[in-house]
Amino acid sequence: MVDSTLAEVDRNLSEAMRILGDGRRELEAGTERQHFSRTSIPGPLQGDGQDFATILRLVHNVIHEEEEEEDKPSQQGMQDVSHLGHMALLGHSLAAYVSVLDRERLRKLTTRILSDATLWLCRLFRYENGSAYFHEDDRDGLVKVCRLVIHTHFEEYGSEGYVALSSKQPVIYHSASGRPGLGQHVCSQLGLPLSSLCAVPCNTIFGSQHQMDVALLDKLIKEDMEAGKLPLLLIANAGTPGAGHTDKLSRLKDLCEQYNMWLHVEGVNLATLALGQVTSAILAATRCDSMTLTPGQWLGLPAVTAVTLYRHENPALSLAAGLTSSQPASKIRALPLWLSLQCLGHNGIVQNIRHAASLSQQLLQKLKTVASIKTSVEDEFSSPVVLFKFSQEISAASSGGSVESYCAGEKEVLDAFNRWMAEQLVQRLPTSGVEVVELEDEGACVRFSPLLTAAGLGTQQEDVDDLVKTLSELALVMSSTMSIRQDFREETHRHAPSLFYVEDLSWPGLGALRYEPDTEGSSESRRKQEVKKINSELLKKLQDLDADIVFSSGPEFGTEEDCIFVGMVTEDVDVSALVETIAAFGRDIEENGRLLENMTEVVRKGILEAELQLQKASEEKLMEEGVMRQLPLVGSVLNWFSPVQSSVKGRTFSLAAGSLDSTEVTYSTKAQPGRPALQDAPSALSKRPPGQRLFRRSAAASDSFSETSSIGHAEETPQEGGVTASIIQPSPPLPEEDSRSDAAPEKISEAPAEVEGEAGTDAEQRQLEGQEAELSGR
Repeated sequence: MVDSTLAEVDRNLSEAMRILGDGRRELEAGTERQHFSRTSIPGPLQGDGQDFATILRLVHNVIHEEEEEEDKPSQQGMQDVSHLGHMALLGHSLAAYVSVLDRERLRKLTTRILSDATLWLCRLFRYENGSAYFHEDDRDGLVKVCRLVIHTHFEEYGSEGYVALSSKQPVIYHSASGRPGLGQHVCSQLGLPLSSLCAVPCNTIFGSQHQMDVALLDKLIKEDMEAGKLPLLLIANAGTPGAGHTDKLSRLKDLCEQYNMWLHVEGVNLATLALGQVTSAILAATRCDSMTLTPGQWLGLPAVTAVTLYRHENPALSLAAGLTSSQPASKIRALPLWLSLQCLGHNGIVQNIRHAASLSQQLLQKLKTVASIKTSVEDEFSSPVVLFKFSQEISAASSGGSVESYCAGEKEVLDAFNRWMAEQLVQRLPTSGVEVVELEDEGACVRFSPLLTAAGLGTQQEDVDDLVKTLSELALVMSSTMSIRQDFREETHRHAPSLFYVEDLSWPGLGALRYEPDTEGSSESRRKQEVKKINSELLKKLQDLDADIVFSSGPEFGTEEDCIFVGMVTEDVDVSALVETIAAFGRDIEENGRLLENMTEVVRKGILEAELQLQKASEEKLMEEGVMRQLPLVGSVLNWFSPVQSSVKGRTFSLAAGSLDSTEVTYSTKAQPGRPALQDAPSALSKRPPGQRLFRRSAAASDSFSETSSIGHAEETPQEGGVTASIIQPSPPLPEEDSRSDAAPEKISEAPAEVEGEAGTDAEQRQLEGQEAELSGR
């Protein structure tokens, strides 16, 4: 029968997980919601105690505070905890509960837990006659092992301390491709100088470029021994943090035995030791003196300790190094792992690891069919880590032009594209577990390591299929963008000096440019202010377009300012139309800005000119009609006996053109005179066929269609001209009318699609129709 207190612990844990895991749960709206707002601000401890549910709601509100303030759901809420994860969390609660037991019961329980977990792990990972040290920080096991080795080589270290190290300086060797900062952490914890740390370079000619160079290590050890130093310990990798490659552990073990060194191994590939079939490179890890395992990551167990397995015959030195302890409280930390291993069982553990390894093989085989994707694995048949990246030579992708400047930064451009690809995969497929890694030789790559992520994220074979499908789409877009980057650059240069191409190799997209207004004679500060204003308005105008292309101001911490960055594009994008549109929008913004700036001066000059012209018109009228007609009484009598036909001659001022014109045409035609207005959009956008996306090449762009199109226009033009001629040619024709009828088709053929031209000929057509009616009346 289960103790009622243990059952209560389980119920409280389930309730806590339910409240904290429900990110969309309403907390009882109203006053209580206001009570928990702004929980990030510290406050005094309340006088009255609060119940269990209220405290958990407070914790929940702290976690989801930003989401509730912004009134939007979380894109990725709290991770769902499986039944196995629930058991691991329960272990932490039980560890706190059993710590209050009497000393004898606690000693009995902790001894059983430690013995069982050690035996299970040593058998599971083929490490015979080993001991186990359970630790929260996965680096702490290595620190304790190093202290054990120091105690072994320096017998007086326990009594004299660091004075015993003055005779021979200990040296710790580690791979250059190992975990960053690991060696520095060990030295800081042991109080050793950084000169005690030696980084061994990797292979450069033979073997993997991520494996430790064994011959060079042998040379470094001999040099240190000749200098009076003591080779102490070697840190090797069974799966490097970046590429997942394994060092030549068998040769390294032989070298360590030769120089009486300790060999410590760590890495994700150690998980495959639990499988039935293990490669010889990984199997050699069972000969090492110690290894660090992270079963919590491999099995998806939250908050489970790491384990360091080691072999040493002197328990007193192990106790001095901190690998063993007589305190039951330090042993109880293995309880969550002990419970989880029993919940899974041997078959469940092996099945989880085998499932993760099969996902890697599945992805590796499918990536071979994706164009422009290059894979990098240590072993095509058993590597649990898959590296892949987008790879396309810019010189080969460019459609023309000089590419010398691109070849110099080709690696940087590809790195930017691969970082963008990794971000897209993470956003679209969060359960895939992919991440970007930076390698010295390969550059930016995408890593798929299901041993570290599959159990926690629940990655399945369907997720791998979706990953390959999404990757194929992204690779197609990146290939298209890469192939026309040079065209975009050249097209921008053609629009110089209004458009300036910005060289930014770290931008994952088509490129960047800046609109440069004509600021001749302006100061530098005035010029920068004008450039910033115009490019800001231009970017906003481009973003408002209904286009598939992303326009942005660039990276958040980029070096270039006041630029327009164009994102990824597809292969059917019309680069010339895109650049022409940007240039036209820029000119439009620049002209409108200057119009507003000069509006006051233009209006003032226009008013003065209008006053002068009106005064001159009044004087001409006075000279034409005579002085007598201006007298009040006499003028009325004269106008009654001899009326004078006077026309109204006003003035109209055009703000757009800045010109002063007569209103004679306005009163005669009863309409405003036709004047071309500023276009809101370039002609490339106005001529876009219905249903076609912006900046996309249609079928009319092909050569065959262009020939047919030119013939069609040739046939349409005489037809339109014939219709116009039949309207304006009377019988019998007059010479004046013939000249007009001949001129009309020429205007139509010159500008068939100009709206301004059609509006401008309306007055002429009405006049010609009136003459035709007059002739027919005769």
